[in-house]
Amino acid sequence: MLNEEKNRIVGGTLYLVATPIGNLADLSERAKKTLAEVDFIAAEDTRNTAKLLSAFGITRPLVSYHDHNRRERGPQLVERLRAGESCALVTDAGTPAISDPGEDLVALAAQSGVPVTSVPGCCAGITALALSGLATARFCFEGFLPRDKKEQRERLELLKNETRTMIFHEAPHRLRETLATFVKTFGEERGIALCRELTKRNEEILRVSVGGAIAHYKETEPRGEYVLVVAGGDGQAESTPASPLLSLSPEEHVAYYEKQGMARMNAIKAAAKERGMQKNELYRILHQEK
Repeated sequence: MLNEEKNRIVGGTLYLVATPIGNLADLSERAKKTLAEVDFIAAEDTRNTAKLLSAFGITRPLVSYHDHNRRERGPQLVERLRAGESCALVTDAGTPAISDPGEDLVALAAQSGVPVTSVPGCCAGITALALSGLATARFCFEGFLPRDKKEQRERLELLKNETRTMIFHEAPHRLRETLATFVKTFGEERGIALCRELTKRNEEILRVSVGGAIAHYKETEPRGEYVLVVAGGDGQAESTPASPLLSLSPEEHVAYYEKQGMARMNAIKAAAKERGMQKNELYRILHQEK
């Protein structure tokens, strides 16, 4: 049975409400009820949240809470909570406080004795991990890599020997650059799943090697938001999608990538990289087999 007491909005409580990452139908009934009944909603972008609320006929006071105002706004929100108001914290998409300034508000509320509870739902990183085809028993979430080159190198150096599956976020205009750094850190043969536009109409999951991903995006323009799931090191070698493919015939290897959505020539480039041969050499082998 549903716990009706848990569904009751309590004054002075901070509710972490997960919102859809693309598909509006993923907003839970409990999330709708919470958003409709709290005293106010703290949102990363009030314009985006206003559109979400409008889609469900919800009207509540909105206050902005984001990376640029969290130091000033956080204490103000906590004071309102301590005065007995209830607040729902939301991010633009997914679970608030995960790779998000909401983590500061949660810590501040907890330190101030304000009750914090979660209304769980979508999380892009976990969704991508489940779809990746890589090992899921042990993983680490890295979010966006630092933009500062020195900090980025230091972060990747720490991950160089990581044996757990790794989850990253990336924007389309930085994808190629990030894949280039992955080659230097993890090598061309490391397995990776590139999860694009999750839960949306153009959702796409590309399960390849890092080298195969680079070959694909040399010819294909990156579009949409990405979650990159990278296989861990030696401890997960058998779980990567690259190793089993080497046991296939050249034609089967290329056909695998074509089924993943790659164009014929991109699939040949990716398979050639993984087989340690030139693209033209593999092309000749395929022609002879036919």
